[in-house]
This record gives sequence, structure tokens and C-alpha cells, in this order.
Amino acid sequence: MSHPFNVLFLCSGNSARSIMAEAILNKLGAGKFHAYSAGSQPKGRVNPHTMELLQSLGYDTSGFRSKSWNEFAKPGAPPLDFAFTVCDNAAGEVCPVWPGQPMTAHWGVPDPAEAKGSAAEIALALRMRTGCCISALEFSRRCRSEASIG
Repeated sequence: MSHPFNVLFLCSGNSARSIMAEAILNKLGAGKFHAYSAGSQPKGRVNPHTMELLQSLGYDTSGFRSKSWNEFAKPGAPPLDFAFTVCDNAAGEVCPVWPGQPMTAHWGVPDPAEAKGSAAEIALALRMRTGCCISALEFSRRCRSEASIG
């Protein structure tokens, strides 16, 4: 492999799920992946509960911001190898044409930003979604590593 795979995680608001997936894959990817995230209708800020959780788990959150997926369709944007929608709303929208003609797929994850209840219940919902993301991305990373060995 001559360069890391560029992966874009898409969600309508780009405030929780796609941000978590970006953080997790960048950490687990160990230089094999470079993850990005964006939204069709970005909220303009990352969900504060998402930021708190990622920070508590040791993720660097300094560069996260809620951004439009149009940034990744412009000239000079990184060529993408994969684009994953992580919410059903974004999966049903017409996406821009991405540079690099990435492989696309939908991976529906319930929205942790919609969690209701006490602070403890919201934190639990976020942790459960994060655990789901970590498990799926770790599985993908291991499959990729095993495929490159054999």
C-alpha cells in the first residue's frame, strides 16, 4: 500500500456519529486509514457530549468541527477511497460527486445526539454508540490487515 486509504463518514448533522467514526478510525487505523467526517446539513458545532466522551477516552478532539460534505467535493479535496453514510437521512440524500470515485456503503448507527434523559443516561447512550463504532471499525481494520498478509 503506497498511501493510507481516505475514508469519509457522512451524517446529516456531522455532530456526533460521523465525528466519532472519524476519531476512532484515525486512532485504530494506525496510518493505514485517514478518516474524515462531514454532513449534508451540518449543525455548525460538534455535540458537546460527544466531545466530552472522546476526550475521556483519550482521543485528540482539537481539530473536530461540524462541516459540510461539499468541502470534500471541491477541487483540492483529498481523493476518497471509501464514503460511508452512518445515518439513514444522509443515506437517502443525493451525495456530491467525490474525487477518487470512492466505494460507498451505508452503516446505520442510532443518533447519540438524540439521547434523552439524565446526564448518566445520555453518557451511557454515547458510550454504547462509541462501543458499536469501535467494534465495527476494529473488525474492518483486522480484516484489512489479514487480507494484506495473505
